[in-house]
Amino acid sequence: MKAVVIHAAKDLRIEEREVESPGPGQVEVAIEAGGICGSDLHYYNHGGFGTVRVREPMILGHEVAGTIKALGEGVSGFAVGDRVAISPSRPCNTCDYCLKGQQNHCLNMRFYGSAMPMPHIQGAFRQRLVAEQWQCHKVANGVSIHEAAMAEPFAVALHAVVRAGALTDKRVLVTGCGPIGALAIIAARAHGAREIVATDVMDAVLKKALEVGADRVINVASNAETLSAYSANKGYFDVQFEASGNQSALRSGLEVLRPRGVLVQLGLGGDVTIPQNMVVAKEIEMKGTFRFHEEFGLAVDLINHRRFDLKPLVTGTFPLEDAAKAFETAADRNKSMKVQLLF
Repeated sequence: MKAVVIHAAKDLRIEEREVESPGPGQVEVAIEAGGICGSDLHYYNHGGFGTVRVREPMILGHEVAGTIKALGEGVSGFAVGDRVAISPSRPCNTCDYCLKGQQNHCLNMRFYGSAMPMPHIQGAFRQRLVAEQWQCHKVANGVSIHEAAMAEPFAVALHAVVRAGALTDKRVLVTGCGPIGALAIIAARAHGAREIVATDVMDAVLKKALEVGADRVINVASNAETLSAYSANKGYFDVQFEASGNQSALRSGLEVLRPRGVLVQLGLGGDVTIPQNMVVAKEIEMKGTFRFHEEFGLAVDLINHRRFDLKPLVTGTFPLEDAAKAFETAADRNKSMKVQLLF
């Protein structure tokens, strides 16, 4: 089979790899679509992120869906020909965090396409993938494989909403309208948000934010004073989903959050300076959010039941052979929201 393998920054290769056979409780899936994530772009553009670096060749990718081609012994509930979205999260279910129901913090996590451990965890951008049956979630008839491959980033957004707490009748600010920010808009609306305002520095992604349900969008590069107006009377918003990883977005959000508001940090970035006095004086709750677990099944269910239309977020598809071009396109926010590879 062919696989998309990163060797170092800008050194992306299509390589031949051996096809594995499914063992007991496993299925073999022909991968059909895979979305390029921000972490994939970090590996491609910089060879890693933070202290994490690619130290050996690694197959990229973790946002995938495809069709089952073979069943291992003891598999039930699936048949050859079923289309499935595959959760990339493979916790050990035996460590302290797993036993507490915090599988996203598993001490022995095997998350597809991760250079955190050594040897690296090989990813899912390959033509054939052997997965545990419990990773697989059936895709309904009529749902495109492109929508199915959006389940993973949608699960990230759904977990962020869980971290925020009840959103019913809340006013929500989303800063950063890339794929995760756009999906946070959808997730917040699903959980009862009364009003959603989204900000970014690019009009193209703000247009997408309106398409998926934002009530109002603000380009803070050209119209920052519009957001500043929300700071009157100690703030307007109850919750901020910060999806840009940008210090300016974090600070401007804190200024327009109401006292005892909640800031949920989704976007990854470098170290930032926080206006601590403002956090203290307004009693702001700051929360991180990391990956997901049970939310993956919910994401697939919402997609299957057509609760939301994720198709506008898929802005480009490329054949496997054009992987490098796909990564370059995905990195250009003027052109792309979510770019997918076709296998």
